[in-house]
Amino acid sequence: MTGAFKNPLEPDLLDIFSSLTTPLQIQDWLDSIPYVGEELNRSPLRVVRDRQAHCLDGGLFAAAALRMIGYPALILDLVPEPGTDDDHVLALFQQSGLWGALAKSNFSGLRYREPLYRSLRELCMSYFEDFFNVQGQKTLRGYTRPMDLSRFDRYDWLHRETGVEAISTRLYSLKSIPLLSAESAAALAPVDRRSYEAGLLGTNYEGLFKPA
Repeated sequence: MTGAFKNPLEPDLLDIFSSLTTPLQIQDWLDSIPYVGEELNRSPLRVVRDRQAHCLDGGLFAAAALRMIGYPALILDLVPEPGTDDDHVLALFQQSGLWGALAKSNFSGLRYREPLYRSLRELCMSYFEDFFNVQGQKTLRGYTRPMDLSRFDRYDWLHRETGVEAISTRLYSLKSIPLLSAESAAALAPVDRRSYEAGLLGTNYEGLFKPA
C-alpha cells in the first residue's frame, strides 16, 4: 500500500484497517456493527467512530480496507426496479482473475461473495434471488460498471462526508447494465415464505425500504 493513501489516516481508522488483513476479515468487521437505515452517508472514518453503517458507507469502508491490503478500491451499484427497493453497493475484489464482493446489508443474503465468479454479471446475478423487498418482490434489475474510488482521493473521502457525497453523486448517475428483460421481469415469481424469512434474519425493520 502506497504511503500517499496510508500516511494521512486518522489513528483510529489506521488501527482498524491494520487489523483487517483479508477480505473475509473486512466482511466480518462489517457484520459486527449494526445496519442503520438513514440518509446520512458516512465516511470510512465516521463508520469506525459511529460503529454503524448502511450499504453505501459500508461499501466505501470495505473498498478502503481492501485498498489497504493491496486491492484497488472498486465499487459497483446493484440497481432495482425504480420505486420498489433500495440500491445496493458492493466493494469488489479479484483473486486469480475471479470476482468476489463485500457488502453491508440489512438482508442476510446480500453480503459477502467468495471470489468464484468469472464475470461481473455472474457475480451480480448471484445476488438476484436474495434481492427482494418487504412485499416479497424480486427487485434486482441491473448493475453499474465498477468505479475506482482512487479518482476521488482529492476529496478526502476517507475522512470527509463531502468526499462521500462526490462519490455518491457520480455513482448514482452511472447508466445501469440490464440483468434481465422486461418480459422476464414480468414473469418473476414472488419470494417463497421460507426464503423471505431467511433473508430477513437479523434485519433492522426500521431501515427497510417501504414501497409506495
